[in-house]
Amino acid sequence: MADFMNLGMHANSNYTRLRCFDHLYKLHSWAGGLTEFADGRNQESTSEAVNAYYSVALMGLAYEDTHLVAMGSTLAALEIQAAQTWWHVRQGENMYEDNFSRRNKVVGVLWANKRDSGLWFAPSDWRECRLGIQVLPILPITEVLFPDASFVRDLVDWTLPALGIEGVGEGWKGFAYALEGIYDNKSALNKIRNLKRAGVMMKKDGEDIMMAD
Repeated sequence: MADFMNLGMHANSNYTRLRCFDHLYKLHSWAGGLTEFADGRNQESTSEAVNAYYSVALMGLAYEDTHLVAMGSTLAALEIQAAQTWWHVRQGENMYEDNFSRRNKVVGVLWANKRDSGLWFAPSDWRECRLGIQVLPILPITEVLFPDASFVRDLVDWTLPALGIEGVGEGWKGFAYALEGIYDNKSALNKIRNLKRAGVMMKKDGEDIMMAD
């Protein structure tokens, strides 16, 4: 945990202070920490960042460390606010231009200088991956990250047509169905029970590859 949660300012520290979190300007994490790219730093999965700090708070509870609980909870809350502001695309909020807001419900990769619809590992039309990467892993805090049932419904409806495309992995479908459970738990549970297998499948060179189990 120290590699991303170091709070010390000592010169002899083995780790950069809050290595991934941009605590001066953006108040959210950058996936590569201080690593720079042509378009600046970037962040793909907001849910992974949220769960990183959520785990810090849980560890603080386990060790009865109130300072760790407070830090983890605060950073998780800031990540959630940033995700809902920059990655969750709601038409009519004027965060992005109308054309982009009509075609997208989530940002793929947010850069310091631009935003992409695609992901590092998937093109923009793989909507199941774009939804899933903003959801995984599914834990109690997922419902805090997605509190707006109306937006969740729009996001799932936007994703559902992609689930019928041949080759879409059952694992990616599961993330969409899990979100569907926020507003229609009976339908979601039925779909989850009918999933054929666990794991996240991807296509590479025409072959199925298991990413996670």
